[in-house]
Amino acid sequence: MTNDTLQASREWWSQRWLELLDSYRFKKRLERARNYARQGNVLSIEFKGAKVLAKVQGSEVEPYKLSLSLDAFSDEEWGYVIETMSQKAIFAAKLLAGEMPQNIEEVFTANGLSLFPFTLSDVHGKCSCPDKANPCKHIGAVYYQLGDRFSEDPFVLFQLRGRTKEQIIRDLRQLRGAKAETPTTETSGIPQSKPNTQYSANIQSFWQYHEPLESSLVVIAPSSSETVLDTLGAIPLAKTEESAVNLTSSDVVMKYLGTLYKEVSQKAMLEAMNVGDS
Repeated sequence: MTNDTLQASREWWSQRWLELLDSYRFKKRLERARNYARQGNVLSIEFKGAKVLAKVQGSEVEPYKLSLSLDAFSDEEWGYVIETMSQKAIFAAKLLAGEMPQNIEEVFTANGLSLFPFTLSDVHGKCSCPDKANPCKHIGAVYYQLGDRFSEDPFVLFQLRGRTKEQIIRDLRQLRGAKAETPTTETSGIPQSKPNTQYSANIQSFWQYHEPLESSLVVIAPSSSETVLDTLGAIPLAKTEESAVNLTSSDVVMKYLGTLYKEVSQKAMLEAMNVGDS
């Protein structure tokens, strides 16, 4: 697999991370770091809080020990970020589904922060090797390995900023779920749900549902490229004389329905995400 093919196969957030390292001007050192990462010289990577601790086998018998970290956000800063995330339905839904929203950076920039480091000087690395350059090839190898970790789990990037996956999901569920709490009554000091005494069906409101949904169980995502029109195939209309652009009646109708389907899908997504309220 070539470098271009490998790069294209990575998720966008992983590519963004690696682009920073690829901007490093010492290309020979980068190539050695890339080879170290590919050849298995990175023996271990583990997290200690927001810091990455690793061992990389170099030319010596004993592997080099190194650490890598970003500036972690404070509890107050993370509080603002989580609050902003919870207000955006699509952000909360994708993160709870283990995905990184495409424009997640908006959440951080809106609070005066940056999820990704701006320059390599924002990445703090220390290595026990004698090389005075930073990043050395050992730190570079771990940097490349972290790019692969990000593709597997985007929450690793958040952990470098001071919050684990479990903490983010817990806080999101608490904020999103607080709005969905139902009122309760108390009997002998024990909270109990209010009984529902309405069992009669109302035909006019049968297809309507006005109760809040548990946000952690709802994932809003756009439809795939294949639509119901693709599944059903062309509509068998009566044959007519072909137009100057070689379109039959069936082609014209299917093209119109395709455009209409996309427009309705977009409006449904906006409605589902409550864009007007966010």
